[in-house]
Amino acid sequence: MAIDAAMHHQHHLILAGGGHSHALVLRRWIMNPSCRPEGLVTLINRNSTSLYSGMVPGLIAGEYELDEISLDLRRLSNEAGVAFVMAEIVGLNLSNQTLLLRNRPEIHFDQLSLDVGGETPPARVGMPIKPLEPALQWINNQDDLNEQHESIDLIGAGLSGVETALALRRRWPNRTIQLKAKQGSIRTWMQHALRHESIHLIEENISESKTSTTNTYCLRCTGSQAPGWIADSGLHCDADQRVLTLDTLQVIGYPNIFASGDCAVIKASPRPASGVWAVRAAQPLAHNLKAAAEGQRLSHWQPQNKALQLVGGRETAWAIWGKQVIGPHPWLWHWKRRIDQTFMAKFSKTKTMTNKQHHQTMACRGCAAKLEATSLKAALRQAGLSKLASQPEDAAEIHHDADRKTNDESTKPTPRYFQSVDGFPALVSDAWLNGRLTALHACSDLWACGAEVNSVQTLITLPKLSKQLKQSLLAQTLAGIQSTLIPQGATLIGGHTLEDRYLPRDHPASLGLQVSLTVNGTLQREAKALSKAGLQPGDRLLLSRSLGTGVLFAASMLGSTTPREIDQALSQMATSQHPLVSQLHNFPIHACTDITGFGLLGHLGEMLISSNNIRILSKKTQLSLVLDIEDIPTLPGALPLLQSGHESSLAAGNRKSWGLLNNNDETGSPLVELSLTTIKQGTDEYQAFLELLIDPQTCGPLLISCDSDTAERLIAEGPWHPIGHVRHRQENSYATHSLSSK
Repeated sequence: MAIDAAMHHQHHLILAGGGHSHALVLRRWIMNPSCRPEGLVTLINRNSTSLYSGMVPGLIAGEYELDEISLDLRRLSNEAGVAFVMAEIVGLNLSNQTLLLRNRPEIHFDQLSLDVGGETPPARVGMPIKPLEPALQWINNQDDLNEQHESIDLIGAGLSGVETALALRRRWPNRTIQLKAKQGSIRTWMQHALRHESIHLIEENISESKTSTTNTYCLRCTGSQAPGWIADSGLHCDADQRVLTLDTLQVIGYPNIFASGDCAVIKASPRPASGVWAVRAAQPLAHNLKAAAEGQRLSHWQPQNKALQLVGGRETAWAIWGKQVIGPHPWLWHWKRRIDQTFMAKFSKTKTMTNKQHHQTMACRGCAAKLEATSLKAALRQAGLSKLASQPEDAAEIHHDADRKTNDESTKPTPRYFQSVDGFPALVSDAWLNGRLTALHACSDLWACGAEVNSVQTLITLPKLSKQLKQSLLAQTLAGIQSTLIPQGATLIGGHTLEDRYLPRDHPASLGLQVSLTVNGTLQREAKALSKAGLQPGDRLLLSRSLGTGVLFAASMLGSTTPREIDQALSQMATSQHPLVSQLHNFPIHACTDITGFGLLGHLGEMLISSNNIRILSKKTQLSLVLDIEDIPTLPGALPLLQSGHESSLAAGNRKSWGLLNNNDETGSPLVELSLTTIKQGTDEYQAFLELLIDPQTCGPLLISCDSDTAERLIAEGPWHPIGHVRHRQENSYATHSLSSK
């Protein structure tokens, strides 16, 4: 009864934005999980990382790499028991208590905390410095274009403009840099610093907002304001569109909404936008979020009147305290670097340190959670289903009406019907994205048969949460599934829901979701159904996308991946491959499968065994494969992780497929031979490729076998990658026994 009562009070807290305040709140919850409010907590941010603003000038100058100044929000969220959603917030509906997301369904909240940062006020010319990510990409493009001979204009009179100008000088020693600002707005020490670095100062007798330039290469550093959707929502804001709050950090008039960082200001204690106050606000914010959720007394926070600011130059820095300026001095530069690096180090000393000591007990999710092949086939044989074990197919044909004579000569032949089922424990904590990924993965079985998906039923197991939270997770999951079906012209026709009997603990509650789908599809009667059993000698093997999802997500559980590596993997996985079905119908494809839990080598083994069993019955020569392993496309980061010893929890079972690479005295030469060019056997690099061959894939590629002419045409059209070919087996080619995948 006590558990049921606690569940009744569970609610959904959304942290909107991954600013400094929210990042520190996550860290606080990681270190002390009891401080996190009960219920579902979700962080929504447009990127998987948040940049530490204090180190951005150093990044621009080339002193830091991007990863060194990036906070991994996905990892921090997961360790804090918080779901992570990478999406852009475009609006706030106060009456419905929902956040509006770009290209995603709106998401409901009971409690909301805003820390979405600031933006450079709009203008007709120039690239705004905020948001930082597109501005940094713009700066990188300047390098790529090699336009060092062109001058660059910066507009802005504040510390941001000066510090950015100094950083760009270190990046581009020979480029003409001009800083344009309002007459009299640049302080004396700033003028000295600019002159020392040969940066031209142009002061104009007009307001900053009207400062103009005709230069194509222009960067605007003209202050900060909150994103426009905050003011558009109806919240009370100041002149810079920053939402006004009480000293409890509650938004005025909305006790269930909190705000901090550059998008907010305490009405009774106004302060300029600064990372210093965003950092200081984290502790009272964390306390009040939990206190408000539990109906407890909130704390009051009075920010300090002034904040020490350190501005870096070329191995020197200035310390600014109000109107007082100290420096420049190299000691201040070293002090600033130490402060910045100490701040970032706080976020590396979290649960991942403990996880790395116990990685053997960590079970992978997604398709890597499936039963390994040997146990699966043994169970099928034990149950009297030997045919399913020896002739595996991605989908089964469930209805095949024979042509019937009718009085109506215009009656068209009925299509052929196919069905498959798939599903797994949630791979990601974003319920919408998880629904999309699971549906794409399940549809892949029908695509591998050449069938078009037309209907789906689903079984969804929800974590044991309050009624409102289960409803929210279910709605997001179903919307994610729908996002894959609608472009295919398919329909979700029904399903079933269950509730798990275990309460979520340290992991995000949404990771308790389990989604399974029955996928139905059709194939026109005149079209050929693709199967695994059609390999032909002389065929080339083509792969539709990169491998490596298994090791990447296994390593991410240990904090061993970069945010960009997971972003790139998810981007590929969330891309539907259904357009490839119609492409393949235009070509003579001999065999097809999709690469999922058993890895590339395991599924190639299924193709070989099925094809050779048929050839044995016809007294034809058996086949073997040659893989050009160095041509196999891989996701960024996958091979280095494999080389360093990372692996999926399904890898141990999949290694039995390595038997395909061995000589067999009874049946002859290896079924699969590896072709090497620069890699040498026995090296760590070679071992990494062996591990890649058995890495389990979620939303993996399609693999096809076709003649050389067809292969060349498909490679030209894309997205196909040649990875090997089929040939006659060289020894004992007419063995009469049935092959197996032992």
